[in-house]
Amino acid sequence: MTLLKSDQENGWSSALFSLAHDQGFDQVLYGAVGSKHVKLETAFLHSNYAPAWRSRYDADKLHYVDPTVAHCMTSSLPIVWEPDTFHAPGQREMYEEACGYGIRSGITFPIHGPSGEFGVVSFASDAPPNGEFDSTISQLMPSLSLIRDYAFESSLKFVAPKPGAEPIPRLTKRELEVLNWVMVGKSSWEISKIVLCSEATVNFHIGNIRVKFNVNTRQQALVKAISLGIISPEDPHR
Repeated sequence: MTLLKSDQENGWSSALFSLAHDQGFDQVLYGAVGSKHVKLETAFLHSNYAPAWRSRYDADKLHYVDPTVAHCMTSSLPIVWEPDTFHAPGQREMYEEACGYGIRSGITFPIHGPSGEFGVVSFASDAPPNGEFDSTISQLMPSLSLIRDYAFESSLKFVAPKPGAEPIPRLTKRELEVLNWVMVGKSSWEISKIVLCSEATVNFHIGNIRVKFNVNTRQQALVKAISLGIISPEDPHR
């Protein structure tokens, strides 16, 4: 497949757009990061969406509002777009604006890589979201899934950290939970009561975090975690 043979990003994206076009989708977006804990703004991203819409979406960080991204964060199943998908505050307005750029219906596939990579690939159309579109999607699902798999595998050379880039420490679920409580100013004793463990255990986790970040204090670890996008003060639920 051409995707696997493409060593340059432009050639890779052209191959992806061509495959999507062959399936009847004139617009496609692919985005991937090396970890769920990395800021999505740093994603390897290629799309042929209207530049004005991409600029608006990126400038306002609409990926934090987009229900398709939220779905893909926690599911391995694709999500077919319907007007009812965009029902929360801000989502309906986002959908209606996207319709003006020919992004009216589509399907988004989640990507969950074996090394913690996360991404999405969306196939978009100006066709109205109705029963006919749903039937078409059902028939195309195997082909689109295969494109997703090839796109992910072939994109790893672009998604991987560049030579010389600082490696991102991998925190356990409990270490991440403890660090989030540190971020909001909780002491080790307070955290121990919240997560139902001993204060010594909390300090053990904090010690591991400091070692992973190669720093001397919990505050230094916190600053480094925020700078790397592992946690974000803008979104305490991440």
